[in-house]
Amino acid sequence: MISNGAFGRRLRLRRLYRNDSERLLIVPLDHSVTQGPVTGGTGIDALVGRLATNRVDAIVLHKGALRHVDPEWFSATSLIVHLSASTVLAPDPDAKYLVAGVEESLRLGADAVSVHVNLGSDGEQRQIADLAAVAEACDRWNVPLLAMMYPRGPRISNPRDPALVQHAVTVAADLGADLVKTPYVGSVAEMKEIVACAPVPVVTVGGPRNDDEGQVLAHVAEALNSGVAGVAMGRNVFEAPDPGAMAGKLADLIHGV
Repeated sequence: MISNGAFGRRLRLRRLYRNDSERLLIVPLDHSVTQGPVTGGTGIDALVGRLATNRVDAIVLHKGALRHVDPEWFSATSLIVHLSASTVLAPDPDAKYLVAGVEESLRLGADAVSVHVNLGSDGEQRQIADLAAVAEACDRWNVPLLAMMYPRGPRISNPRDPALVQHAVTVAADLGADLVKTPYVGSVAEMKEIVACAPVPVVTVGGPRNDDEGQVLAHVAEALNSGVAGVAMGRNVFEAPDPGAMAGKLADLIHGV
């Protein structure tokens, strides 16, 4: 966990690392704006409840979803409000843009905020500028910032290229992110080098949807061996037959039973 910074930022980071001082289990539920509902017909409140009670450290939500979630769940987990969006219906789904701000997120009770940047996309310029602007606002209000950094776009042939992933992590850190979410490059040794060079904690994405639970857990175990600070896993949790049980197994792996 990062220990420097103002009291307010350190306090919010301590809430984020509520189950472990070194590792994080984050479940992003921001896919709903991008692709549609993520709840499988159960409702967002029930899904958040099942995650919060199974040692998930933080849940990523868009601002409007909070109107339909019981605030009590966030006594057991942390809230990250996602500030950027796009939909699969857009002419360029990789072109993310801001739909919320840091002050607004604080009014909603956020412990942290997140921004998505697709490095190498046609809309990269706007996304990087948005990241920098959000980082400045986070400094002003002492709010931790999670940067979701993906090499993704027409000039990216391999989104898990170690050099590209390292560049993405560097951009996030240089522009003021406290945490970086980025792809696992597929090699413990190469990911270890990326983590070693990063001045901020790195969490890996959960990977594409996989119905084989054993393979998902093995992927996480491998990533942890590279020294990453944890995992941000969406689809393989909220699309699992029992999202709460899946979250609990991941928490056992990441934080220890």
